[in-house]
Amino acid sequence: MKKDKNINKWLWRWHVIAGLIAMPFVVLLAITGAIYLFKPQVEAPIIEKYKQITSNTSVLLSLDAQLQAAHKVFGKPPTSVSISKNNNEATAFHRGRFSHKKTAYVNPHTAEVTGTFSPKSTWMYKVRKLHGELMMGKVGTLFIELIASWLVVLIFTGIYVYWPSKNKGLKGFYHIRTQKGKRTFYRDLHSVLGFWISGLLLLTLAGGLPWTDVFGGNFKKVQQITDTGFSKEWMGIGITSKVISNNQKETNTRKPLEVQQMYQIAQKQDLKGAITLYLPNNRNKGVFSVANQCFPLKEQQKKYFDAYSGQEIVSLDWQNHVGILLRARMWAMAFHQGQLGTWNLILMFLVSVLLSVISIAGIISYLKRKKQGAWSIPKTPESFKLELGGLLLVGMLCFVLPLFGISIALICVNNQIYRIIKIRSMNLKGSM
Repeated sequence: MKKDKNINKWLWRWHVIAGLIAMPFVVLLAITGAIYLFKPQVEAPIIEKYKQITSNTSVLLSLDAQLQAAHKVFGKPPTSVSISKNNNEATAFHRGRFSHKKTAYVNPHTAEVTGTFSPKSTWMYKVRKLHGELMMGKVGTLFIELIASWLVVLIFTGIYVYWPSKNKGLKGFYHIRTQKGKRTFYRDLHSVLGFWISGLLLLTLAGGLPWTDVFGGNFKKVQQITDTGFSKEWMGIGITSKVISNNQKETNTRKPLEVQQMYQIAQKQDLKGAITLYLPNNRNKGVFSVANQCFPLKEQQKKYFDAYSGQEIVSLDWQNHVGILLRARMWAMAFHQGQLGTWNLILMFLVSVLLSVISIAGIISYLKRKKQGAWSIPKTPESFKLELGGLLLVGMLCFVLPLFGISIALICVNNQIYRIIKIRSMNLKGSM
């Protein structure tokens, strides 16, 4: 690839600026991300302890009786229950979603609550809060999004600046010089490793950005506008009991199925992975739903059942009822969390470690290059002007990553103010 010298200097300048903004926090994100990959392994022993039960009887209580015990713990009715084919472990009742989700484990023989669990109850929750928002709430979430946006810029500018010249040949893609001083060593370590994991870093960012407020919110809006997210049926919108739909009077006399009856129907469904029975709520009165969570994602299904007859109303699958943008988003988010298998967990851990190494190496390289009392940001010729293609690329990045666009605007305004002050001070000196 033949590089333009002026563009190379301009991109190097912005690479350094992006590094100064992002690198110290990128190290933190890499370390906390590597730790958070092992969240399931940390939670598993706690959950397993609550699942273990002892009983002097083999008689099982109805699920409705067990549900009442969970109701007392939550203070509100459970919203779902995990399907288990093992009678020798506690029944898991759930309420809430994501980090607000709470689970009560109930002994099916005695209706005794063996324990309650929430993602907030382990130290991993603090790691997550540090990784996702720097323990600063909404402001921290926006700041992390800004760092992630600048990391995208770091990757693209780094690839161009690093790309070896023809004189270096293929050797330039992998050679880390160890005999030319520490500054050269750390610069090569930063650039060579950074180049080879750049694709994985972009994929990792693609899995992390959907959690952000601005980019993530806009991405969801695009899904809604293009109808490439969850279908209305998948979300249960418009799905109601046939009894309620056809004969409102009948609902006053006919009783819905007990949860135990629906639980037995759910157990017979040929679904892979972890299966959950969702209880009727205000939005879909008279309807139970059964869904599974597994990998690969294409195996996920969701089925709705009439709460009065137990008949299946509709059966939905991932491929035909989940839009392409959401499918891509969920895959990238699963990849980001190392959920696609052992290979994915190991790969993401290695990416986190290497990201820490190249970030620290980049910081050391900059500090060894930096002159005392100056920022030592590379300069570009004053005559240099970015052509239309470059402007369009920057504009596209600003559009896709709004917080990056806002920060660029602030930097440009600050530079303009600095130039005005510098010119005025020079004029004042000249007039004296």
